[in-house]
Amino acid sequence: MTEKTFKAGDAVRWDHSQGTTKGKVVRKQTTPTKIKGHKVAASKDNPEYIVKSDQTGAIAAHKPSELRKA
Repeated sequence: MTEKTFKAGDAVRWDHSQGTTKGKVVRKQTTPTKIKGHKVAASKDNPEYIVKSDQTGAIAAHKPSELRKA
């Protein structure tokens, strides 16, 4: 299976409970971290992407499989 890869600045979109959101990739996260008190269990083997919503400016972490090029 080919892993989706993105780089900082890439426009992406993702689904959530209220529909679809567009935003930009801030960075690829390969170490555990916290965002607004939520644990992000990222690692080199299971990276996550930190993204910023265009609509709200909110920062979130998403697995590569959840993101699509916008």
